[in-house]
Amino acid sequence: MDEENILTKLFSDIIIPKEVYDELSHPGLNRLKGMKEQIDVLISQNQIQLMHIEYGSEAYRLYEQLSRYPKKGHKVIGKGEASAISLAKTNNGIIASNNLKDIMSYVDEYNLEYLTTGDIMKMALEKGYINIEQGEKIWSDMLNKRRKLGYPTFSDFLKKNTK
Repeated sequence: MDEENILTKLFSDIIIPKEVYDELSHPGLNRLKGMKEQIDVLISQNQIQLMHIEYGSEAYRLYEQLSRYPKKGHKVIGKGEASAISLAKTNNGIIASNNLKDIMSYVDEYNLEYLTTGDIMKMALEKGYINIEQGEKIWSDMLNKRRKLGYPTFSDFLKKNTK
């Protein structure tokens, strides 16, 4: 099963912030190689939407705060994370990120919902879109592409994240 199909089966409105999309083109991020091409296919098929943050909007003001001028006690975060948080907050969206270190203080502060890759795969397993063997293969393939997942196997993730 294509990993992209899992996302489009689970979620009807998938938005990729333009800043995240731009980061996927960065030559220093070899571990994300191929992801931009997969996203391009999904955009061309109208399966996901690329969203720009409009200058002067509430989302733009929050994006600027998070990525350039943080409140006291907060640190500057990357443009991708800042755009995802800004759009999720202003559109009642869900953040999909494994970069919990950078986003969690804002997730808590703004009471945002978030999902990790493991959470999404667990949802796919529960809905019957994948089985354990497929999940292990997908997980292993992502680790081989140097994606940061936090657990060596999908089964390990499931053992530690049973709710």
